[in-house]
Amino acid sequence: MPIFTCKLTEPTTPLVHVWEHTVGSGHAPLLLRADLQRHLRRCHRELGFRHVRFHGLLSWPMDAVICQDSQWLYSFFNADQVVDFLLDIGMKPFVELSFMPEALASGDKTVFHYRANVTAPKHQHEWAALIRRLVTHWLERYGRDELNTWLFEVWNEPNLTAFGSGKPADYFELYASTVRAIKEVEPSLQVGGPATAASAWIADFVDFVDSHGLAADFISTHQYPTDAFGEPGDDTRTQLAESQRGIMREKAQAAKRQAGLRPLYYTEWNTSSNPRDRLHDEPFAASFAINILMGVADVVDGYSWWTCSDIFSENYMPSEPFQGGFGLLNIHAIAKPVYRAFQILHRLGTTRLVVDGLHDTVSVWAVRSEARLTLLLTNHALPGHPVKTERVELSVLESPAPVAVHIERVDDAHANPARPWHDMGAPTYLRTAQVEQLQAAAELVAERFPFTYVEGVIGLVVELMPHAVAAITLEFPVTAPEQVSSRTDG
Repeated sequence: MPIFTCKLTEPTTPLVHVWEHTVGSGHAPLLLRADLQRHLRRCHRELGFRHVRFHGLLSWPMDAVICQDSQWLYSFFNADQVVDFLLDIGMKPFVELSFMPEALASGDKTVFHYRANVTAPKHQHEWAALIRRLVTHWLERYGRDELNTWLFEVWNEPNLTAFGSGKPADYFELYASTVRAIKEVEPSLQVGGPATAASAWIADFVDFVDSHGLAADFISTHQYPTDAFGEPGDDTRTQLAESQRGIMREKAQAAKRQAGLRPLYYTEWNTSSNPRDRLHDEPFAASFAINILMGVADVVDGYSWWTCSDIFSENYMPSEPFQGGFGLLNIHAIAKPVYRAFQILHRLGTTRLVVDGLHDTVSVWAVRSEARLTLLLTNHALPGHPVKTERVELSVLESPAPVAVHIERVDDAHANPARPWHDMGAPTYLRTAQVEQLQAAAELVAERFPFTYVEGVIGLVVELMPHAVAAITLEFPVTAPEQVSSRTDG
């Protein structure tokens, strides 16, 4: 039986909710859809996300600039509609400056079904003129104080040939013209890069900006645990079986060393880079995500899940309710298990206690918030590695008696709507009653949990299925009374 202990009286460390800094949202025009707006509003309210990052702010069909009769015509109306919505719900844009407007493009190479142009500008000064116009317009519309709460990221994954030449020199030229244009308009705005896949180019980027006297207010990059193990469409279970459990923390630590004193933001991550991965819809993603996030929380400044919703269309938007998409919510706004994992994380406090104990698959964290202690547990292994149901013993030492204890679970039998959907016969199109049934199956339910209390020691025993998440919350008196000698609550 795995055994874990913690003491309420031991020194603590801060727990920063870095996962709440930003969330991804696919393609800019989708943010004008009413359904995605509802999804994002809910994610902000229930999960605490503060910024939103998305592709394609400047390219078709946002129509930021065209050339007509040898004249440049600029229009930021569509971009403003997106920003206005985000500000209205209390969020901020993490501005990805992409992709290339057709009128400025040096070629016709595109990516995704919406044909985003990924070539360099014909002339850097024309791209810089667009950036200056955009930033000047936003300063006039929203004010400097507001824009100082945003972040401006130059391009997306320039190290991949899918999004450009894949050559550092080409990206550095684009970055230089972009950051100069922004800082010329307003020096206080936060601009950064290199926005690479797989934590690449960071050291070279830092050397470039420093040697050329260019600003880089933050470092941004992406990382998926399946990076370097195949193409996004390959079998995810095989890729993850070849990965290692601590790879995301290891990559983040290396990136932080290269970034130095600059803030480090991971502006894309997920349990895999496969846009149609059934693991995204399963409890596996919930337990995996918690392990990764608790592992990087003391390393990075932001860690942005890609994406908030399956209202997403890089290839096409399937009608199937559980399609293996990147989203925390499916197309019907049904919460996946990983959504509930983020909800549990959002409710955590910000004071982390040391937990003693070690097990191959079970991990335990203890987090305080005023008169509350949450014991967060996962029972997790990568595909192809052994994992079985575990009975876990927990002891909280030097503690007052709790006034209440409850548990919330995410596992095969709890907050797992894909399972009853399969029981329905996996229908592609849902009737209203079916959506309501699956919404109910996706709920995170708090249940009273038995405990013992003897001479300052709280004892709990919990059973965890494979890839389970459990959050056991202990409520204490606001002003703790004298401890009683013993108590049992069942």
